[in-house]
Amino acid sequence: MFNQALGLKYSKFFKAMHRDMLFDWYMEIGCRRGRSFAPVRGKTIAVDPYFQVEGDIIGVKPVMHVFQATSDDFFASKFLALNKIKLSVSFIDGMHLFEFLLRDFMNTEASSDADGVIMLHDCIPYNSEMTTRDLDNLPKGAWTGDVWKLIPILKKYRPDLTVTVVDCNPSGLVMITNLSPKSTVLRSKYQAICKEYTDVTIEDFGIQKFGDSLNMVSAAAVAEAGFPMFKAVEIDPVTFVKPAWITP
Repeated sequence: MFNQALGLKYSKFFKAMHRDMLFDWYMEIGCRRGRSFAPVRGKTIAVDPYFQVEGDIIGVKPVMHVFQATSDDFFASKFLALNKIKLSVSFIDGMHLFEFLLRDFMNTEASSDADGVIMLHDCIPYNSEMTTRDLDNLPKGAWTGDVWKLIPILKKYRPDLTVTVVDCNPSGLVMITNLSPKSTVLRSKYQAICKEYTDVTIEDFGIQKFGDSLNMVSAAAVAEAGFPMFKAVEIDPVTFVKPAWITP
């Protein structure tokens, strides 16, 4: 039986988080309409190959960089390194195939503050059909692909990370902390991991086994507690320093 995420809707979770907290640099990958990063109040980077923005997504942000590109092309540009950007919080909701998400995670961690948080979306499927890798025969409803594999992969290959699964409706939110930006473990084992997991279905892995491994925590409880896993990178709005090129 699938262990479905039935907690606070992730969009409401994000709105509350960005209302209550301010971060230096926030990055989002896979943000078609920009709704999830619209409430962000800090410096923001948005990456998506096909933006469809209709409303105000800038708001009070002091800086916003928009890249209409694949995440692989974005990271290949070295924008983050060239501008000496250390990401405080990132939300990855890109291509729903695990090898893409694994690359996005590796590249994001390498440019993150060690005290930062990386959030992964859609890793908690609630039926088998939505986990398919067959892009020519996607289900009519929601499609999470096989990014659920990131949970066992990270637990196996990066036990140093802290992986917290939050029950954000409809398909979960995975929060990763205790980052090690200089780690090369996943990069060195990337090909082996892909070979090991590409053909594994969630039935092969074990639906019950996967569900039992989640230990989901309540999104509402996280919000009520003041989003504790983000406290290390939270900044005081009073002391927030805008970049030198921003005029008052």
